[in-house]
Amino acid sequence: MGNPIEAEVWRERARAARAVQNMLGADKAINEAARLAPNDPLTAFLRAQSAYELGYPAAALFAKAARLWPENPDVLRNQALALTSEGEVAEADRVLARALAAKPDWLDGQRVLASLRYSHGDAETYDAGFADAVKAQPRHQGLWLGWFTLRAQQRDWPAARRILDEATAQLGETRALAIARAFLASESGDSADAQVRLAALAGVDDDFLALCRIRTALRAEDAVAARDLALPLTATRLAGQVWPYLSTAWRLLGDPRAAWLDGDPVLRAVLDPGLSSTEITELAALLRRLHTAALPYAEQSVRRGTQTDRSILLRHEPLLGTVRARLMEAMRDFVATLPPPDPRHPVLGRPRGGLQISGSWSVRLGAGGFNVTHSHPAGWLSAVFYVALPDDPGPAPAGALHLGAPPPELGVTLDPYAVIPPRAGQLVVFPSILWHGTYPFAAGERLNIAFDVVPTSA
Repeated sequence: MGNPIEAEVWRERARAARAVQNMLGADKAINEAARLAPNDPLTAFLRAQSAYELGYPAAALFAKAARLWPENPDVLRNQALALTSEGEVAEADRVLARALAAKPDWLDGQRVLASLRYSHGDAETYDAGFADAVKAQPRHQGLWLGWFTLRAQQRDWPAARRILDEATAQLGETRALAIARAFLASESGDSADAQVRLAALAGVDDDFLALCRIRTALRAEDAVAARDLALPLTATRLAGQVWPYLSTAWRLLGDPRAAWLDGDPVLRAVLDPGLSSTEITELAALLRRLHTAALPYAEQSVRRGTQTDRSILLRHEPLLGTVRARLMEAMRDFVATLPPPDPRHPVLGRPRGGLQISGSWSVRLGAGGFNVTHSHPAGWLSAVFYVALPDDPGPAPAGALHLGAPPPELGVTLDPYAVIPPRAGQLVVFPSILWHGTYPFAAGERLNIAFDVVPTSA
């Protein structure tokens, strides 16, 4: 086993390095730990994971970790992800399918396999693993709900309803299935049925159900009920998710707190991080190589385009290091211009010391592509940097970013606070809790880097 005690010291150094986003330093520490304890399962896993996050080939490293740690399904899952990123999609499918044949109730494995199949072109039978699993274990509620979630994410309501019907035949009407039916009724447009089902679940404390109640109230044009449901939840773990709904309710009611929350004018900026045209051209070429999927991930906001995996701004390529430094410098400049701190405010009340990237990705859209309206509950500030754009996207507002308008499926008519046409080399920053999306464009390519930051200290 080598020296696992000294290896643990190096693992701790690696964790500390990650905490400040010194990814290359973390990788160096992990590799030293692997040298000291070459057969330590955790060290082998961390070494593979670090290589994967930095954008290096990692499938072989995960394969070694899987041999050393066969009882840890996360190793196998990440091996499949690494294989996919290296173009070995069929092998990734085989790795997961083989594991799931032995353990069909491995929910994360089922989810990843379905996502892999869908994003690489199988939009019809991508969920066959779940279908086989419920035949093997028909009384496993988690499998039924995982399958339902896949189809619901695609807004395939007939398939989602069939899954719930089959689940109920096997399990009876459990509370979890009743919650799923209420969600299905609301999201598929059967407001009357949704109201009845939600009333039957009165008093049930469930995060998913709480959001369903708010969305159903807005669909019923009951902004008062939506406000009263959302406001208490801003002091809970659901705060990041409910603030945009509360903003919508306040705007519908003409409540001045909407301006307090979103800014008057809205908290946003258009910045120039100072990247040259040559750097932007090289960045576009690099990003295109990283867009290997055929379809967007089912759970994401992209339509008619693709989104990269992993945190793209933490990769090892020197150009991405330069881009990261420039973008973070621009973000720090924006933070310095924010209004005075307000301890009650979800954005202005946060510390303003260091900044840390909490997620980053690239989106590549083709003709007719857009991002559905959404928010980023886990972020603080969100940003999009435009890399390449269509020569002729079509009449305005084609291709533009809109801020503040709620999702159209809620049936709420509110104008966006701002509509921002994209420009290559431009960085747009706004609060993560603000509704945002993009308008479709006629033809060409729209390529960007998007990311969220969170504060690290006061």
